[in-house]
Amino acid sequence: MILSPSLLSADCGRLAWTLAELESAGVKWVHWDIMDGRFVPNMTFGQHVVRGLRPVSKLFFDVHLMIEEPERYLADFRDAGAQMLVVHAEATRHLQRTLAEIRRLGMRAGVALNPATPLTALDYVMDDADMVLIMSVNPGFGGQTFLPSTFAKVSALRRKLDAAGRQDCLIQVDGGVNLENAGPLVRAGAGVLVSGSAFFGHPPYRERLESFIKNSFVV
Repeated sequence: MILSPSLLSADCGRLAWTLAELESAGVKWVHWDIMDGRFVPNMTFGQHVVRGLRPVSKLFFDVHLMIEEPERYLADFRDAGAQMLVVHAEATRHLQRTLAEIRRLGMRAGVALNPATPLTALDYVMDDADMVLIMSVNPGFGGQTFLPSTFAKVSALRRKLDAAGRQDCLIQVDGGVNLENAGPLVRAGAGVLVSGSAFFGHPPYRERLESFIKNSFVV
């Protein structure tokens, strides 16, 4: 299990310090929620913030674009230091082309699905994705309640990917992830968990990371 703490729940005035603390705690990934105020009713970081913090961190930058027409900004986020770029199936008209372009630019490509978006949206793009992000809340704000229907959706996705020979494709879950649902999500097939307030609200980070790892493998 990879834990990717969401900086949406971190202290925005101390992001460089937070990245250093995460790295020191043993965290390997960090999740950037990029919102444009159009695809979701909120605005957060842009590529300039990612670019400014890339030189001070060795963490894997997992960048989630909750923006309309993400294909317009792929090269900008590559240049800013993104290593995984995730776009929403609902936000781009040509999903396959967008995923292929992310890979061409040298990044890993991910596709995100909102809670009401069916898995059939992936039918013709599974070969182009390195990760599928299942939203377990409706995107736009941190601190929302986890949707229980996510467990069945993750299980169905794992079966779908395995049947297509894509055992290497990661499943990420984002939204309301905590110590209680981490284990069931991993058993359902998730390999990457995004946690915001349930992680950052409980320092020290090393101990919180260890608790997530422990709970992820409790039968």
